[in-house]
Amino acid sequence: MKSGFVSLIGRPNVGKSTILNAIIGEKISIVTPKSQTTRNAIEGIYNDEDSQIIFIDTPGIHKPFNMLGTAMDKISYSSIRNSDLSVFLIDASRRPDDWDMYLLDHLKFDCPLIIAFNKIDLTNINLISELKELYQSKFPEARIVEVCAIREFGIDDLIKVIKEILPEGPRYYDVDVVTTEDLRFRIQEIIRETMLNLLKEEVPHSALILCEEIKTKSSKVDIFAKIIIEKESQKGIVIGKKGSMIKKIGTTSRMEIEKMLSKHVNLELTVQLVENWRNSKRYLVRAGYNIK
Repeated sequence: MKSGFVSLIGRPNVGKSTILNAIIGEKISIVTPKSQTTRNAIEGIYNDEDSQIIFIDTPGIHKPFNMLGTAMDKISYSSIRNSDLSVFLIDASRRPDDWDMYLLDHLKFDCPLIIAFNKIDLTNINLISELKELYQSKFPEARIVEVCAIREFGIDDLIKVIKEILPEGPRYYDVDVVTTEDLRFRIQEIIRETMLNLLKEEVPHSALILCEEIKTKSSKVDIFAKIIIEKESQKGIVIGKKGSMIKKIGTTSRMEIEKMLSKHVNLELTVQLVENWRNSKRYLVRAGYNIK
C-alpha cells in the first residue's frame, strides 16, 4: 500500500485548511476568511483500501513580526523538510504579488512536489495559463493539479496524483483515526475560530486560548479555558458590554464543541491580560511551540 506524510504549503488564505477538511471529510482544521488562521501544524489522516496519507496543514508562510510569527514559519519550513511529498497551494484567482514572488524564489523542496492551483472556479484561461507557466518554470519536475477546495472539486484527482508519487509503506495509524490532535488542542482551536469570526481583525490575532481543565462525566463535559490578550483595551472588547461578547463567544464555541463530542458541554471562559505574549517564550511554549 502507499503511505506517507504530505505537507500542505502556501501563503496565508490560499485554502490549505479548507482542502484538508475536504480530503478528510470532516472538520480537522479551523477555517475563517482571515489570514493566519492556522498557527500550528495540524495532522489529518486519509485512509482508503490501498493507502494512508497523513496530511500536515501548516501555517501560511509570511513575513514574521514577532516570536510567534517566526515560530509559525519554522513549522512550515520544517514540515517541508520532514515530508515525503509537499503540496504547494496557489491561489489561482489572482496574479502574483511581491510576496508570491518571494516565496517562488526562496522556497526549496527536497521532496517531490505537487503544485495545486486552488480557487480554479474564480480564474480565467489566460490567468491560469500564466500561473502554470510561471510556477512550472521554477519547479519543472512538479506535478500540476487544479482544485476548488470549497466546492470539493479536483480532490479525487489530487489524491490520485499523491498516491502515484508516495512510496510503499505501512499504516501508521488505525483506520478510524482522523487526526493526531488531542482534545485540548481541538477545543482551543474552536474557541479561537469563534473569536476570529466574531471580533475585529487584530483582537483575535492577539489572543491565545489555553484550555486549562477538562472534566469528563457520564452525561456532560466541563471545560475551563482562558483567553489571553495583549492589551487592556482588548479586554473590554472580548468581554463586551455587560459581558455580552464573552457570552456569545462561549455559547457559539460550546455548540461547536458539543457537535464534536456528542455530549452536553459546560464551557467556562475567563480573560487574562498578558502584555506582549507573542514575544514570550513561556507562553509560546504553553501554546505548543518548540522555542529554543
